[in-house]
Amino acid sequence: MPDSLTVTDNRTGRTYDVPIENGAIRASAFEQMSAADSDHGLMVYDPAFMNTASCTSRVTYIDGDRGILLYRGYPIEQLAEHSTFLETAYLLVHGELPSASQAAEWQHEVTIHTLVHENVKTFIDGFHHDAHPMGILLSTVGALSTFYPDATRIYDADQRRISIYRLIAKMPTLAAFAYRHSRGYPYIYPDNDLSFAGNFLSMLFKMVELQYRPAPEVEKALDVLFILHADHEQNCSTNAMRCVGSSHPDPYSATAAAIAALYGPLHGGANEAVVRMMERIGSTDRIPDFIAGVKAGKERLMGFGHRVYKNYDPRAKVLKQMAEQVLSVTATSPLIEVARELERIALEDEYFVKRKLYPNVDFYSGFIYRAIGIPVEMFPVLFAIPRTAGWLSQWEESLLDKEQKISRPRQVYLGERARDYAPMDRRG
Repeated sequence: MPDSLTVTDNRTGRTYDVPIENGAIRASAFEQMSAADSDHGLMVYDPAFMNTASCTSRVTYIDGDRGILLYRGYPIEQLAEHSTFLETAYLLVHGELPSASQAAEWQHEVTIHTLVHENVKTFIDGFHHDAHPMGILLSTVGALSTFYPDATRIYDADQRRISIYRLIAKMPTLAAFAYRHSRGYPYIYPDNDLSFAGNFLSMLFKMVELQYRPAPEVEKALDVLFILHADHEQNCSTNAMRCVGSSHPDPYSATAAAIAALYGPLHGGANEAVVRMMERIGSTDRIPDFIAGVKAGKERLMGFGHRVYKNYDPRAKVLKQMAEQVLSVTATSPLIEVARELERIALEDEYFVKRKLYPNVDFYSGFIYRAIGIPVEMFPVLFAIPRTAGWLSQWEESLLDKEQKISRPRQVYLGERARDYAPMDRRG
């Protein structure tokens, strides 16, 4: 007998058998459960999708209780140790790790698309010098759709492929240009002799030297950060990418929507909030008072706990070690001592242990960015660079899923029922 759920509607006494497929039931099965002819059937009410699956996917798997994160079946720890970001991006997009020839072709195709049209620079110059880099990135990615009108042919596999190349390749260039604009520095063109991470660092920090050479430890750390941030299942920005993509715009417009979702402090700005918190604490001797404030509800402990993970975030374990390597070659931060002590106390204090508040990826990533010399307003921009690979993987998967339609959630209406219009002089 197939797995099923038996539901008895106590309003009518009728019983229904609902099939269970892959550990889920279809919400549409509840439409048949009505109490009267005028009743359109039951709906499933789930604010913020706390327990509702909006899609099937083969891209990323998370087991939050056990602290497991897999890209296409590969543990994130193994990819962080052995892979590169570009190889990981290939895995996300294509579903398998590349052969040597496939990796070389993929790197070539991404590399030759790193330049942006000169008019994009003019567009960026129109922003005020203190415009937020994330706002600039959001606008310029959306504007790319006007440069590539053929991208609207989303069911043309070749057009999808070149759009994927362009977006992954141009995102670091646009991000670096946004940073240089905010600093009043001249724009630096891509150096395709460098790695993906090395080229981005060059576009950020190169000044008058003939060729920029990043510190190997910093280059490696940034590449690992890119791997760790490449995808994370159906988070807010990925949901935005799929939702907007369901109306079939070009991928540049859908990616701009995902960037807008990432812009929010509850998503892409979380690691910035961690650094701000550490700066406010200032020193280890002030941690006890801060912890007391958290327990009293007067303070928020940023960088701990996660909507999905009820165990130690596997990405945070990798970044903790990476932070030590980066700080060994850069100026150490006094805030790292605050972070270490705060983590030690939180992992031992029953208050936090009972609530399963473990460090997440945002806890250490901010310190690495700061050690590299990247200002806090650039943190969400650096998040968007690698996440583009994940967004595009999810977008293409959704586009080719025959069960998907334009996203249009239902609502539970609580407002007034039909009533007659009253002229203004008769309104109470």
